[in-house]
Amino acid sequence: MSDQDCLFCKIIAGEIPSEKVYEDETTYAFKDINPKAKVHVLVVPRKHYANVAELAQADPAQLAHTAEVAQKIADQEFHGAFRLIFNTGIDAGQTVFHVHAHVLTGEKLDE
Repeated sequence: MSDQDCLFCKIIAGEIPSEKVYEDETTYAFKDINPKAKVHVLVVPRKHYANVAELAQADPAQLAHTAEVAQKIADQEFHGAFRLIFNTGIDAGQTVFHVHAHVLTGEKLDE
């Protein structure tokens, strides 16, 4: 399931280039083009869900898998420590309406 106008659906389909960090049958992760930390990776379900609340309701196992992928990335990049952020809604800073987790790591992060 994808949205043909969705930026992340196009990235997952390979129509728009990205710097892949991880992929499996349900999930794709790639470097953010505007990083907010030394390592800033977006973890995206291959299926299109508008936000984390929609994902949690429709597929809680995929939401858990997203956290597991974030941990794998942090283990590879920075001894396992990471910050995981989901922006949900315009007023929260969501600009692409395909659920995605921001994994921030690679350095000690300020509060």
